[in-house]
Formats: sequence, C-alpha cells, structure tokens
Amino acid sequence: MELLHSGKVRDVYADGDDLILVASDRISIYDVVLPTPIPDKGRLLTALSVWWFEQLADLVPNHVISTTDVPAEFAGRAIRCRRLEMVPVECVARGYLTGGGLKEYQRTGAVSGVALPRGLVEASILPEPIFTPSTKAPVGEHDEPITFAEVVDKVGAETAERLRQITIDVYRRGAELAADRGILVADTKLELGWTPDGTLMLGDELLTSDSSRFWPAESYQPGRVQFSYDKQYVRDWATDSGWDKQGPAPEVPAEVVEATRARYVDVYERLTGNRWA
Repeated sequence: MELLHSGKVRDVYADGDDLILVASDRISIYDVVLPTPIPDKGRLLTALSVWWFEQLADLVPNHVISTTDVPAEFAGRAIRCRRLEMVPVECVARGYLTGGGLKEYQRTGAVSGVALPRGLVEASILPEPIFTPSTKAPVGEHDEPITFAEVVDKVGAETAERLRQITIDVYRRGAELAADRGILVADTKLELGWTPDGTLMLGDELLTSDSSRFWPAESYQPGRVQFSYDKQYVRDWATDSGWDKQGPAPEVPAEVVEATRARYVDVYERLTGNRWA
C-alpha cells in the first residue's frame, strides 16, 4: 500500500484500484490537530459511519466496498472504498442555529446567504433545514462559509443543486432516525465525490461525532448552549484555556480526554443500539 494523504483525522492509502481510509485517534478543532489523541476515537468514528452508510444506502450511494477486507493492523478503524474525485466544497446542513452559523446570523441575519427570521437565539430550531456550504481548506487553514451562488461558480448550477438536495435529504433522514433514538442532529457536514462513471457518492465519514453536532433531546432548551455528544466539549475547553486557535495546540488534559471519549461512546450506543466493546 502507498500512503497518499494524511489528513486531520484520516489517512488515505492506495491499494490497487481501491483506497483504504483509516480513521486515527487524532482530534482536530478550529482546523488544528491537537497533540493528544482520544482513545478508540478512530474505531468509533468508523463504526458509526458504517452504520449510517447502511441506513442511508437507499437514499444515496456511498464509497464503501468492504469493512473487513482491510490490512490487519487497521482492523476496526478502516474502510476499503472506491476512489472518488471529491467535490471541492464542504456540504453542510443545519437544522438548528449554533456555532459559526449563529455568529454569522447575529452579524447579518443570514447564514451562507440564507436569510433567516428575526429573533432567533442559540440553539433555535430553524423553520426548515438549510444548506450552508463552506470551502474545503488544507490542514492548518480554516474552512470559510460560502453562498450557494459561490458553489454554482465552483461546480456549475446542476451539480450545485444536486449537492444541496442530497445534503438536505441526508440531514432530514439522519435527523429523523436520530430523533427516534433521543438525539437531535443540530448540523452535519458531508463529503461527496464522483466515480469515474459519473455517479455522485457519499465519501469520507457520515453523521459522526466529528462531522455533526449531536444533542440529547431530553435536555434540549433553546436560548442556551446544549450538552453536546461531539467534540464541542473539546472546543469549549480550548476556548476557556485561552488558546489562540493557532497551531501548535496545547496538550488536552486527561479529564477532558476521558469525558470526550465517553461522549463518543454514548452517542454511538444510543444511535446504533449496540454496546461498545
């Protein structure tokens, strides 16, 4: 195998005509990789992605070839997948207002050019899910929100509309399935790419704790920051630490690592119904 790319969390290897996508235990926030890993994180992300790919296979095709035909040293944290020409856009859907979307709304009354009603607050549910794409930045640089018109400029009108529709459809289905299990999906980020025959497919990860904000439905209350089953806990620690969000990042305290791992495990179990071994 040949290492093609080492990303913020995943390493990509070439194996003949296929790719081996390996999820590490690295964690990144604000587009900076932290020096402290989260134990089991790569295996949890892989298992949750695979579960979601299976749930949504009838809605949109995905890049998975096999979860077992992978090198032994990567077992449990790797997927054998198809090669895709990735779309140069981060496809984001939001059903609730939080994070960078909230900050943009407070400045402009809109998110990625989508105008929203007045008077929304932290964690407000949106009238309907919205497509809020962003740039796809290299490691160490920050993704920046873009408008739908800018997506059209990048990929053309027909592809832009397909990206928007797939992103919203995946979000709606994912949010519905999660809600049945007591989890709210505030937002999620998708990666899509083209196969050589022109099929648009889901790639990378899907509806994981790294690509989505998950909130427990039983404690949801708009107007305040929600308990989060994702890496928002690490973001909050980083903000309180006084770190300037530029690399190199500080070491993450052991108690933050432990609490973060527990959240990854908890949401995996709640969503899939499977015990984490």
